[in-house]
Amino acid sequence: MRSPAASGAVFPMAILMALLLAGCGPQAGPTATVSPGATGTVPATGTTTAVPTAAVSPSATGTAPASAAWTVYTTADGQLTFEHPAAWSVRDPAGELPEGGGAFAEVTNQAGKPLATLRTNMATGSTCLDRFPYEVLETQEMPSLTQGGVAPWFVFETRGNDAAPGPADTPAAAYGITSVPAPDGDSACAIFHFFTWPPTAAMFGAFYNPANNATPGAESLPYLEQAKKYAETAEYRDIKRMITSLRPAG
Repeated sequence: MRSPAASGAVFPMAILMALLLAGCGPQAGPTATVSPGATGTVPATGTTTAVPTAAVSPSATGTAPASAAWTVYTTADGQLTFEHPAAWSVRDPAGELPEGGGAFAEVTNQAGKPLATLRTNMATGSTCLDRFPYEVLETQEMPSLTQGGVAPWFVFETRGNDAAPGPADTPAAAYGITSVPAPDGDSACAIFHFFTWPPTAAMFGAFYNPANNATPGAESLPYLEQAKKYAETAEYRDIKRMITSLRPAG
């Protein structure tokens, strides 16, 4: 198994075109396509409001507690809201928008490392031609984003192992929101973290990248083991809280 611990450069080659713009977005299947449409205008930045500080206790694992000071961010198009640690930053828009507008925001930590990208108004498609060993590290249903009676869910999952490396012969791990049914059996299609949202589809998440997602004490471990260790960190807990706080504005 390859490990990108040093440079974070080892990633599946079948990454959606639109996600390459952000450099940290979720992976699609080998034949998946995303069309953000023709370039549109760039709107004004979103709005931020403080969240009342709550007491935070150390986790049962003994790791550092998650961030105590949080703020609420509303995307520049005024359609979605999420919470994030006050020390983190949001760049919105993070690039050119598709025709018809939408949201395109990138969240970075104190060090300026990208941790998640939020995009809406995305046209997606995927065909599952290959299946890979997988592991679901964590899931949570997100009823606030229900569309057509179906609620998407947050997931942190992996593809590949020592015997079967995964898409493009490279292991993969990613966290984000998906409307794709949970895998069953001993194999799954490539990671496809998109969820149904007007007018088409949206994404909010990222690949696990050791260069961006600091995982203390795991630098010498294989990539997938680093991803599992990252799930125990305070930063990951903050990311999960942020992503699962996504909801319609207002």
